[in-house]
Amino acid sequence: MLATSVAPAGADSGPSAPHRKPTVVLVHGAFADSSSWDGVVKELKRDGYPVVAAANPLRGLSTDAAYVRQVVAGIDGPVILVGHSYGGAVISNAARGADNVEALVYAAAFMPDKGESALQLASKYPGSSLGQALHPVPITHPDGTEDADLYIQQPKFRGQFAADVARSTADLMAVAQRPVTNSALEEASGEPAWKTIPSWALVATEDLNIPAKTQRFMAERAGARTEEVRASHAVGVSQPDDVARLIGKAARTVR
Repeated sequence: MLATSVAPAGADSGPSAPHRKPTVVLVHGAFADSSSWDGVVKELKRDGYPVVAAANPLRGLSTDAAYVRQVVAGIDGPVILVGHSYGGAVISNAARGADNVEALVYAAAFMPDKGESALQLASKYPGSSLGQALHPVPITHPDGTEDADLYIQQPKFRGQFAADVARSTADLMAVAQRPVTNSALEEASGEPAWKTIPSWALVATEDLNIPAKTQRFMAERAGARTEEVRASHAVGVSQPDDVARLIGKAARTVR
């Protein structure tokens, strides 16, 4: 079970109180859930960070961002906001106007500018094979709008999403994957928070969802401090120590 904790409101804050580390809020992307952060959570908690792994609704960019913004607003003290994949687009919008967010960390994640969508960025450069791996399921939203829930076909999941993850683990991830709506991937971003908040990016060089060239382009445009790791799209699962290490760098730099 995913271990999460939040620094309690009203914790010691007097002159003699020990320095509190920022709370790390982890936001998963499409085709995943909060358990995809388990390895990263373990590393962060070992280093003394309070951690929250938010349950990204994956229903629409603006509504998903609004939900994460509420999660962040409920945390006492500074926050490092971390996004994976589509979760990067979510944190870019959620952190806008959030006074307690000190840094943004993107792990194989979208970093859209205003007016861009995740779908648009995914096809900016060659190298993504996600489209051929998807299984759309038609859905109707409560307001009557027609849409589709997108899954990765289970037989293709490991090769597409988690090629460097043990097959037994990847098979479980394939079954437990949470779908994202097509409309969420098509929705244009608002003004991104990375324009005003320091950002870090971890590029997964073997990513078949978001090509490494696209990740580098977004990180450079955002002025993010960037590192690269040989990993699939599921970098938080296969290389949790690298993800946690970059989060730690971000946290130490802004304190």
